[in-house]
Amino acid sequence: MPAIQAWFPTLVYYAPLGRRSAPTLNRQLLAECRHLRDTDENGRRWCAQNYPGGYTSYGSVANLHEVSPTFAELERRILRHVGRYVAALDLDMVGRELAMTDCWVNMMPRHAVHSLHLHPLSLISGTYYLATPPGSAAIKFEDPRVDRFMARPPVRDPERARTRPIVRYPAKAGHVVLFESWLRHEVPASATAAERISISFNYGWF
Repeated sequence: MPAIQAWFPTLVYYAPLGRRSAPTLNRQLLAECRHLRDTDENGRRWCAQNYPGGYTSYGSVANLHEVSPTFAELERRILRHVGRYVAALDLDMVGRELAMTDCWVNMMPRHAVHSLHLHPLSLISGTYYLATPPGSAAIKFEDPRVDRFMARPPVRDPERARTRPIVRYPAKAGHVVLFESWLRHEVPASATAAERISISFNYGWF
């Protein structure tokens, strides 16, 4: 056995959703996202208190995959990616059902931020990017050990893959990112006035 080995990896999945009919699906999803924002009075009131400057349907309509055929189609296309991710995590799903439990819209203009958080009571979380104009903020993942570092000096190279305290994945339209729900993450303010639009979701097992 080698004297030094790496243990306890944190896996993040990032890939294009797929090429077939993706532009058509994205146009339909964008239209529904904007219509929802314009008609969702309860959601806008929730955002005024909890999501200043932006819009999310998290506080009003968080089951879009169950109420919209377009979002149900997105769920169907995401499922194969979730299957690959679950296999990479080596999770035993025999006799267990994996299902999308939540699905909601996020619309972030320049000053909107999504502060550091995790997704309790879920197994896998993710985001699908619909509109990501130049200057859109990347999603940032935090090293899950960072609150346990005691009397630790700075690392020599914070950009080295093995020693980064923060990892960024670009917000790229047509791409999906998956991560385990306990992994803390955030989205800082974007450098563009144009809206960064995404769809977030959770999966659970039963």
